[in-house]
Amino acid sequence: MTKTMTEQVEAFNKRTLSARYVCVYLDATFIPVRRETVSKEAVYLAVGISEDGTKEVLAYTIAPTESAFNWQELLVDLKERGVEKVLLFISDGLKGMADAIFSVFPKSQYQTCLVHVARNLSHKVRVEDRSEVCDDFKTVYRADSQEGGQEALDAFCEKWQKAYPKLTKSLAENPYLLTFYRFPQSIWRSIYSTNLIESFNKQIKKYTKRKEQFPNEEALERFLVSQFEDYNHRFATRCHIGFDKARAELAAMFETKE
Repeated sequence: MTKTMTEQVEAFNKRTLSARYVCVYLDATFIPVRRETVSKEAVYLAVGISEDGTKEVLAYTIAPTESAFNWQELLVDLKERGVEKVLLFISDGLKGMADAIFSVFPKSQYQTCLVHVARNLSHKVRVEDRSEVCDDFKTVYRADSQEGGQEALDAFCEKWQKAYPKLTKSLAENPYLLTFYRFPQSIWRSIYSTNLIESFNKQIKKYTKRKEQFPNEEALERFLVSQFEDYNHRFATRCHIGFDKARAELAAMFETKE
């Protein structure tokens, strides 16, 4: 049984991928694994949405810590296995992530997760300001257009600049907050955050808690691939919400990237 699963792991990691994906979500979760001692290690995960709106776990890797360098290696693996074009990458805004993405897929666009940005804001302001700051920031990603989003961001920064100058400066200088507005409106809610992949990571962590720890990396890989293949099977024929309405526009976006 172990031999069969090991072969499945190898086949999963070497399978050819589609040439084009509308978006790829990148996120890491931490799972306890034993080497000489037990320690939580980062499981890097890439989930893609194809032109037809179906979801698929594309690749993963395991490393002791999360870094942009390890993400870059995973992206190179995607390219080597057939991925030629990705319109948009979405991640939590790890330092160096955008550079790692553009070094491998220079024509892609990048969106930092706005839910993560909102969480960070809530931790960097006074408790009495937290609710108002978060409500104000929601207007940035709930506008009707990119212009409206930019106006909301400008208004947010102007309102809070005096109280939190460093915070508003970092937002004003972040070029990856409003990227999602360049895409069809029907998929905005799906692409301004990493919620899609985070919910899957939570499900994986829920299952791993039953095991407490994995005796080695190979055992962890066998477990992960079994979860990934089940995920891919379940969503192989399901179009993610909003993507059916956006097919023509997305097809046109791919052609402009030629």
